[in-house]
Amino acid sequence: MYLTSSILCDQQQIPVEYTFGISNPQQHVTLGPNRNPPFKWSALPTSTSSLVLICDDPDVPICKDDVNKEDRQIPSNVPRSNFYHWILVDLAPELQQIMAGEFSDGITPNGKLGPNSIHGTRQGINNYREWFANDSMMRGKYFGYDGPCPPWNDTIPHRYIFTLYALDVERCPVEGDFTGPDVLAEIAGHVIDQAKLTVTYSLNPIVSANLIKRCSK
Repeated sequence: MYLTSSILCDQQQIPVEYTFGISNPQQHVTLGPNRNPPFKWSALPTSTSSLVLICDDPDVPICKDDVNKEDRQIPSNVPRSNFYHWILVDLAPELQQIMAGEFSDGITPNGKLGPNSIHGTRQGINNYREWFANDSMMRGKYFGYDGPCPPWNDTIPHRYIFTLYALDVERCPVEGDFTGPDVLAEIAGHVIDQAKLTVTYSLNPIVSANLIKRCSK
């Protein structure tokens, strides 16, 4: 089972077209194009009935005290946790691909609508709901894809892991509004196979300068 992309290359930096935040010398970060990346899948198990695609960042600092604070840096050794950027379920195997910008093309204040989406899919709530909870202009439910925007003062690049799960059920067993952990709990025991593609990103200019931005095709 394979998950590939015409744009993303494993272990290399995601292009800014697919990010929520872009580095800005004057104010550290500005809003990005926030398009979902394109993907293709192949060599699925013959018994695959549906697919689930999840993107998460496992490098988010648990303690927020130093996040995006002037004259501070987030050390590499602080405890970190998952931040879910995309939870997409009920993907039909025969679709064979997701097009760039098909599910997300721009930032929607207060979040995109959901959970029902195109091609008969459903989308879960990502963790920007919690991130913007105290922002009166931005708070709301954030369904679907919202791309990378790691702390601009973090000393490590963040990883964004896109995982495609092949399931033996036609409909993911979640209902209503759901999150990444909800889906992972409910698909346990239904996963036939899985494939991953990991990209990196940083808004810290020093860290970003050391990342490979694109691979040759």
